[in-house]
Amino acid sequence: YRMRLANGAELCETMAPWTTLTEFFERLTNHEARAGNLREEEMRLAAAALLVHAAVIDGEVAAEERRKLKFLLQERFGLGDEETRRLMREAEAREEEAVDLYRFTSVLCAGLDQEGRQRIIEMLWEMAMADGVVHEFEANLVWRAAELLGVSTRDRVGLRERVASRVGIEPES
Repeated sequence: YRMRLANGAELCETMAPWTTLTEFFERLTNHEARAGNLREEEMRLAAAALLVHAAVIDGEVAAEERRKLKFLLQERFGLGDEETRRLMREAEAREEEAVDLYRFTSVLCAGLDQEGRQRIIEMLWEMAMADGVVHEFEANLVWRAAELLGVSTRDRVGLRERVASRVGIEPES
């Protein structure tokens, strides 16, 4: 774009930096939005993989556990059926290749505040109680995840009691 001023100078050179600056900010904003979306996706995947781990840790995945997993992911992340199925497939693959919980909990620690971390522990308790029985392996998983997420013993136990009363099982089962 060229515009001649009364003195004969061209205005295009004056406007070019502003156009470039505007384009730069637009690219930066788009990049930050994409990076934010990637972080959110990674946190979803980490949470889903932990929940899948809770479902498979006792050796069998009951139908109630699969339903609970789907429900928790849809409720927590506001996903539709197809998005939930995709997330579950990805989470199952990540869970199978993971050697420890740190891979998932480190992502969640970096992206969640204390309330968000407690919500993850609450979701893990919901998965552990989905079939009506909390197996030793499930309780141990929630304990380890809580430790790695920085959720206190008091909060972990309180969340267990809250979920147990909500689903109607004995807290110490």
